[in-house]
This record gives sequence, C-alpha cells and structure tokens, in this order.
Amino acid sequence: MNGPVPHTAADALIDGLTEMGVSHLFANFGSDHPPIIEALARRAEQGRNTPRVILCPHESVGLAAAHGHALVSGQAQAVVVHCDVGTQTLGGAVHNVARARVPVFVFAGETSVTLDGERFGARNRPVQYIQDVRDQHAIVRPYVKWSYPMRVSANAKQLAYRALQLASSAPPGPVYLSAPRELLFEPVEPKADESEQWPEVEPAGLGGMMLEALAGAVTGARRPLIVTSYLGRTARGVARLGALAERFEIPVVEASPAYLNLPWDHPCRLNAEPERVVGKADCVLVIDCDVPWVSSLGRPSSEAPVFHIDQDPLKRELPVWHIPAARVARADGAEALEQLLERLAGRLPDPAVLAGRRRWLGELREQSDPIDPSADGSRLDADFLSARLAEIVDDEAIVLDETITSSPFVRRRLRRRRPGTYFQSGGSALGWHGGAAIGAKLADPDRTVVALAGDGSYFFSVPSAVHWVASRYATPFLTVIYNNGGWNATKQNVLKLDPEGAAARADRYWVNLQSGADLPAIATAAGGAFGRTVHGAEALMPALEEGMAAVKAGRSAVIDVRLPPVSSQVV
Repeated sequence: MNGPVPHTAADALIDGLTEMGVSHLFANFGSDHPPIIEALARRAEQGRNTPRVILCPHESVGLAAAHGHALVSGQAQAVVVHCDVGTQTLGGAVHNVARARVPVFVFAGETSVTLDGERFGARNRPVQYIQDVRDQHAIVRPYVKWSYPMRVSANAKQLAYRALQLASSAPPGPVYLSAPRELLFEPVEPKADESEQWPEVEPAGLGGMMLEALAGAVTGARRPLIVTSYLGRTARGVARLGALAERFEIPVVEASPAYLNLPWDHPCRLNAEPERVVGKADCVLVIDCDVPWVSSLGRPSSEAPVFHIDQDPLKRELPVWHIPAARVARADGAEALEQLLERLAGRLPDPAVLAGRRRWLGELREQSDPIDPSADGSRLDADFLSARLAEIVDDEAIVLDETITSSPFVRRRLRRRRPGTYFQSGGSALGWHGGAAIGAKLADPDRTVVALAGDGSYFFSVPSAVHWVASRYATPFLTVIYNNGGWNATKQNVLKLDPEGAAARADRYWVNLQSGADLPAIATAAGGAFGRTVHGAEALMPALEEGMAAVKAGRSAVIDVRLPPVSSQVV
C-alpha cells in the first residue's frame, strides 16, 4: 500500500465500536488482523480516542473478561479472535454469555480470500489455506443473537453500530462479525459519528390486561410467591422487587440466582430451593427466570395461577422448554414492577389476608435452610470456609461465585446486601471466574474483586493465561479455591439417579482430581500471584488475611483450601 495511509474499513470498524461506548478490546491477534493492528497503532500515534487493548493468551479468558466487565459496567465490550481456530477456542464462554444474556461484540478475522496477490492482504502464509472453512459462523451460530460476514467495506462502521445495538437490546446477548483482511484494508470515506441514531431498544412494559390481572392477584391471593433468578441485573430491579415484596408481604425465592436479586437480610427473602415451597402457594409470579422449578422435584398446585414475565418468556433458543402459566408477558422485569407498584398505589389486601400472609411468610422463613452460627472449625468444609470468608469480604466487594455445589454455603454465609456485589456466570460452562474477575476489576478498579471457584472450575479457567493478564494489566483479585478434589456435581447426579448402584458401592465415579498439584503455583509462575495451600482449619484465617492483604497491595492471590474429598477413587 503506497502513498498516504488511507482511512480503511478497519479504521471505520474501530470508530464504530468507540462511538458506541466500547472501552476495551480483549484480543488474541492472528494473521488475519494486520489491518486492525495497523489502525489501532495509527490511532495511538495520532492521540485519538480508542478502546484499550487487553491481550489475552487464551480466547475464553478474553470472552469471560468481556462478560465480567459488562456485568459490572452494564456496557458491551469487544473480543477479537483469530479465524476459525480462535472462534473455536472461545469454547464454553460463548454458551455462558448467551445464557446469561450479556452483551458482547465478538469480531473474528477470516482467512484471506485471494491467492495470487490480486488484492492487498492476499494470502502469504501456508496456514491461510487450512484456515479456510465452509461455515465459520456455524461454530457460534446457536449461541449468538446475530452473525454476519462483512461483504463490503463501505458499511463497516454501520455494521459495528448494528451489532452493538442488537447486542445491547433486550434480551441482550453476544453478536459475531467477521471479515477477511483484504476487505479491512480497503480505503473508505470517513463518516461522522451517528451512534446516537442506533440506541438500544427501550425496555417494554406490561399491557393493561396483564397488569390489572396481576394487580388483582397481588392484592387477593392468600399465599402468593415470587420466583426470580436474574432480576438483580439492575439495581432498579432489586429495589422494586424489595418494595413490592415488603409492602404486600410476599415471600421471594431465588432459583439458581445469577445475581443478588434481593438483599439477604430483606424480611421477605427465603433461603430455600423453589421446589420446597412453590407447591404451597396459591399464586406464583415468575419474573426474570429461566428455570423457576424442576417439575420432577416440585411444582405449583394446578389450582395456583402462574404469571410469567420475562424479556424472552418463550426461551426461543431452548428447543424443549415450558412453564405452565395462566398469563405470559414479554416485558422488562424492573419496568413491569414499576408499573405494578404504580397501579397498586393506595391499594392493600384486606387486613385479614395481609395478616395471613405475614403468618405464612414467618412459617416459610422458619422452614428455610438454617444458618448454623456455631461453625467452630472442627471440620474444614465449604460451610466453615464460607463463614470465614465473610469476615474479610466487605459489603462493597464484588463476589464472583463459581463454586457450583458449594454455592448454597457461599450465599448463606456471605449474606450479600448490595446490588451488583454478587454474580454467577449465568451459564453452565466452567472456567468463567478468572477472566470475569479481570473484566470486573477493569470496569471498577476501586473495588475489591473476589473470585470463588471449585478446583474443577479452576482447571477450566486456564489460570496461566488468567494470571498473566491480571499481572500485565494490574487487575489484582483474590481467588479462593473450594478444593474438594473433584467434580461433585457429576457425582451427585449419579447418586440422584441410582443411589445404590455400582458407582456408589465402589466409590467409582471418575470425578477425582486429587493429584497433589500445587494450584496456586500456576498463578505465581504465570503472574507473580501470592499463593497458599491450606490443609487445616487453624491455617485458614491467616492465609485468607494474607491473601486479601496482597490484593489490597496490588498483587493477585490464590488460596487453595483443601476440603474433604468427594471421592477416594484412585484410578
């Protein structure tokens, strides 16, 4: 490319991302990205505003970081990966952002399309032949809201606008754009900033018939119940849920909570599995929840009307799914509760009904999972570890929970009270916590980030890449490994189906990960993290305190706490 450097399609693409609010590019560059690298370098040379590049030695870590950033900031971020192979290495992180309804822009290069130098950027390496696949988009198509292979260079900026508008509009989710480098190197006319003309779609509310029917149920039911999982994605949703529940004495139960949906000390919050209580209700409001109950374990009475409110109440991407409901509405949860509270202004149930609800709520709270205040350290287990963590994790800290079977102990001991201080991945692909912690710290550098993980989740997180990134970009966080020596969820599923089978008799589940590996040493070697392995209760608090002190001083820390093993299988 001779003469003055033109404004290329790559420049236009980065302009579009910047103007739409993207502040970080979590990138793993390859041979398909020279035009993007050159455009970024020119912008830096010219002192222009541009997203900060965070190099990620593993693509799944980059996508998890974008996920974590969006959870804390509420703003979509961008991930840049290499052709088909980089797209594949995103792995289960794509499932997580899709199921969690998190906005992320993923850009992948494509192998060059010309062979003999016909266009600038033509193939010049053998690898560019074998990375040419029939349908690169098929790798992620089941998970993304939108995918598109760029066809002309002239609309590169418009494609960035459209992608981010789609990603951020309800229900939010990941989008995927690709382009070969010949196209990205093409000169295009610079265009003015038109990002204000591509806003996300405003949240929808309830229609009048649904609103009036729900208002009648809220005031008339004797034993109403609310079930949610991710209403807590906004502080407004948490506040409206708390106001409705408290004013009308309605119990709230969380189903696999991905967020803090209601402060732990709220008088209407139940610490119980939905299946234990939902059958006792005479009216159920399911709001922002994918699986409010597992029908084989417990379901509402056939006499109890169910109202279902969600941004995607039909779960269009799940082939087999159903909630039996009397009324269903596609609406934003926080907006719907705002409308409901306005409709109910000045209205309360009959005093006798309200008194009955109060008694029922008290009974349910008494029957909820108890908190044993006497955890004395005689057994170093998940409950004891969580109780000790609660002593060093303040109310403002961001807690990322990927402990899976230990999550009930984490939630009931840490007792989070403030919106935006507790998150799970929202999906089922393990390994999210490390990258998510980096993204969360980038989004809010002044807050302490604490990542909790099982040993299985820690292996999946690619800790060598995670801690390299954390060290290079000064995003220190505390990792605590609930190390029970294996995948307990797999074992528990075997036992639920056949508690007296051959696997149970012989303790043979093939879930045992015990090998004597020094897990903190991976983080120390890759990123200079502080590391400790704890084998007994007496050593726990000193290790946790040292780890937190290291994080406060700007150094990541990994505390590996050895809990009773889930299996003793040797081979």
